[in-house]
Amino acid sequence: MVKKLKGKIYSSLAKQHLTHKWPTFWFKKCGYSIGENVLFGTDCLIWAWSHLDTDNVIIEDNVSIGPKVMLIARTHSTEQIEKFGMVTSSIPGKVTIKKGAWIGAGAIILPNTIIGEGAVVGAGAVVTKDVQPYTVVAGVPARVIKKLKVEK
Repeated sequence: MVKKLKGKIYSSLAKQHLTHKWPTFWFKKCGYSIGENVLFGTDCLIWAWSHLDTDNVIIEDNVSIGPKVMLIARTHSTEQIEKFGMVTSSIPGKVTIKKGAWIGAGAIILPNTIIGEGAVVGAGAVVTKDVQPYTVVAGVPARVIKKLKVEK
């Protein structure tokens, strides 16, 4: 109960954007796995069922997340609607953002997705499936726009 309350308070504090490091500090306090040099824009949301569910969101090093991005780590089963005529509960799903990725403003990352290393998600995109490393995606749903050339 105390952990859940702390999580709600920390999430609220993360939205009070004093510097680019402010949300990162508070999301880490919530218990989310967030690497080094991760920057969040203003008004970002990480949504899990509760703050006891924080292991479902992993953000690696050197990730840039634009303003108003939503990371959704829960979903609903259509089987519940078929069986009961309504949604009765949600089920967890994992969101992983690999190192060096860039998430554009207002993007929505849905559960059970991996954003690959160095990938770019365009502003306003809705990511419904994995994004390969060094790939640019955009649109609703997100589609591959191009592959990035990486010098080794």
